[in-house]
Amino acid sequence: MSDADPDLVLRSTRVVTPEGIRAASVAVTTVDGRISAVLPHDAALPPAARLEDLGDDVLLPGLVDTHVHVNDPGRTEWEGFASATRAAAAGGVTTLVDMPLNSVPPTTTVRALETKRAVARAAAHVDVGFWGGAVPGNVPDLKPLHDAGVLGFKCFLLHSGVDEFPHLAPAELDAALREIAGFGGLLIVHAEDPHLIDRAPRPSGPRYADFLASRPREAENRAVAGLIELAREHAARVHILHLSSAEALPMIAAARREGVPVSAETCPHFLTLTAEEVPDGATEFKCCPPIREAANQDALWQGLADGTVDCVVSDHSPCTADLKARDFGEAWGGISSLQLGLPAVWTEARRRGRTLEDVARWMSTAPAGLVGLAHKGAIEPGRDADFAVLAPDETFTVDPAALHHRNQVTAYAGRTLYGVVRSTWLRGRKIADHGTPTPPTGRLLERQPTA
Repeated sequence: MSDADPDLVLRSTRVVTPEGIRAASVAVTTVDGRISAVLPHDAALPPAARLEDLGDDVLLPGLVDTHVHVNDPGRTEWEGFASATRAAAAGGVTTLVDMPLNSVPPTTTVRALETKRAVARAAAHVDVGFWGGAVPGNVPDLKPLHDAGVLGFKCFLLHSGVDEFPHLAPAELDAALREIAGFGGLLIVHAEDPHLIDRAPRPSGPRYADFLASRPREAENRAVAGLIELAREHAARVHILHLSSAEALPMIAAARREGVPVSAETCPHFLTLTAEEVPDGATEFKCCPPIREAANQDALWQGLADGTVDCVVSDHSPCTADLKARDFGEAWGGISSLQLGLPAVWTEARRRGRTLEDVARWMSTAPAGLVGLAHKGAIEPGRDADFAVLAPDETFTVDPAALHHRNQVTAYAGRTLYGVVRSTWLRGRKIADHGTPTPPTGRLLERQPTA
């Protein structure tokens, strides 16, 4: 850390710290962008420090979103680093991790990683890390990608939706996981069983019920069970992406009690939207795995409450408006929510009696821990001075035209949400003010070697 004195203090009657919500003054040294101290609310300002008095607005750690499809380079008409990170900044997200697919080339080699970094470097409004990809034939590329700084590796067990990122067959999955376990890496998995999906009814037409039947819970459950067995066999870290089926929760909880290194995430859309409310033809709600019924949603919230589910991340997977055809069999499967995740989750969390401490743990601390970003995810001395300032009791109605996503297609259109993001701060510098981002100052992040 720098020997320089703090030159900024953010003061609020409600600061979310690891010890709870309390009135505090957070002292920041902007020369190194770190939190130097968390002081009593009425503490005297350090000499030459500027005060930013937030009143009763809540000071949260900046969100860490480890599941974002930026699609850049190659599909920048869908999204891009400039637009995605503007949306992130406007929504209180200070760090995102880009998925290895939907870009061309996909991040399956070091050369492709460097191509992506070159595109992102000047465009990032927030800090950006990268996942590598595990695909057929690239086992020799996994360790070089790990050494080059990717935060882990993503794979699919069935068609990914794009041909340039093929899925792993069982033998290929086993080989990749053996390799990744050998250097202590992390494998993150889209967990749906391809055989059960193939045997399910094919989706066609505008009825959401038909699409839901095409992605049965059992496909997730069987895939999760198989991944737990592989994690146990190889003593390998495995993370279940975008968990939709709450029926998988008991087996995840049992495996964790046994010491199997498996973790899981879910997403704002699974926690806030339900199958019962999806209108026919409303393919902005289509994602894979799908939004399920209200009773399933209740069980996912219980999984968060008891710690079976570790974190909540967006799975922001945008596309152009024309790809959201009214036919659920033809439409692209993905939800755009990067800018809206914090208010969407907070709206439902407050209704269910959960706190902003919970939200900060699920959406900042736990995702940062998942990918080993020890300097992110909490308001405490030594961490990066990354903050989201939230007016939790104010509401707004989602206007797609006001979003910074490249394509203003969202399942949240017209919804009234609690939680207005007043400002976002990255390493002690304001990067968004009332939804308006400043010029890009984000950095590219690499995996931090463990001691």
